[in-house]
Amino acid sequence: MVMADNWVVSPILPAIAQSIGVPPVRAGLLITAYMIPFGLFQLVFGPLADRYGKRKIITISMILFTLCTALCGVGLGLFDLSLYRGLTGVFAACVMPISLALIGDLVPMERRQQVIGLFMGIAFLGQGLSMAVGGSIAYFVSWRGVFLTYAALSLISTVLLFSVGRKASSQPKPIGANFVKPYIDLLRNPSNLMVYLVILVEGMLIIGSFSYLGAYTEYLFHFNYFAIGLTLTAFGAGAVVTGRLVGKIVPQIGRSNALSIGLVTAMLADGLLFGAGDHSLILVISVALLGVGFMLAHSTLLTMATEFARMARGTAMSLVAFCFMGGGGIGTAIGGKVIGAVGYANFYALFGVLLFGLVIATRVTVREPAPQMSAT
Repeated sequence: MVMADNWVVSPILPAIAQSIGVPPVRAGLLITAYMIPFGLFQLVFGPLADRYGKRKIITISMILFTLCTALCGVGLGLFDLSLYRGLTGVFAACVMPISLALIGDLVPMERRQQVIGLFMGIAFLGQGLSMAVGGSIAYFVSWRGVFLTYAALSLISTVLLFSVGRKASSQPKPIGANFVKPYIDLLRNPSNLMVYLVILVEGMLIIGSFSYLGAYTEYLFHFNYFAIGLTLTAFGAGAVVTGRLVGKIVPQIGRSNALSIGLVTAMLADGLLFGAGDHSLILVISVALLGVGFMLAHSTLLTMATEFARMARGTAMSLVAFCFMGGGGIGTAIGGKVIGAVGYANFYALFGVLLFGLVIATRVTVREPAPQMSAT
């Protein structure tokens, strides 16, 4: 639900703008109002989860996330809608990184990448479906119906956290009063720092590539929002299938090779997008390969990061999320400039070349760090 909510405004932005009587360019403030707190509060919830318990913080965040999503459905103007979207971004920031940290606490290392892969695959399937679901509800009902539907589905998730979620034990850990020091300690380790830098650049190139898939599809084939959403679902499908397989694949080929193969697959996807032209099947295959490459590479990096600081996993995974989403924001901004200058096809060609450079860089620099008992 959180990953679906990340992208829900994009397909319904024109409908919102028309309803509240502002130009679409001004209504774009709703996206900015969400993304800024979503990125910044990744760094806040990690230490909070380590201090007070991961499941407790996730549950509280989902309660408030559900409430704020419902408020978006009854917003009247740009100001209050921006406020509600900003608050939604604050509480959405908690769920992904702290859930991954909780997986690190509960799942043994030999099964961890398989579970992380499944978790991330489902998350990005939600993101891929969001445009189709949001666009369909906005078309047949209204844009307010989108937020109210998402709030109802989020309520179901929250109820599950209070019921079956209670089985997930999550004990608070004493990490001291300083929120900043655990982050400094994490980045002081050169091996950790290299992994975080790779995650930053991976986010730039893979999220940057994904961000314009809908616009590229519309540019090539003039699909409506529903058809675009179905096309982008191939990304989630590729991610889900790969997520189910990584637990078997990675032990056989090793993490370094898994990371390289994942990045090479994403590079191949960008190369096919460069040559997609008017071949819709090639486009769908490219989108699916991007999901496969992302899942293989990112689940490997996430599994490494779960061992950076066993006593402060929430902090370690929040920094992962901050780097990945921050990199995605940078890559999306750069991508927009590149597309404006040279067009969609050349943009994907450039990002494919940069992914090849990242493959070479990771082969030289990334080594799985030795586990640390504490980041403090």
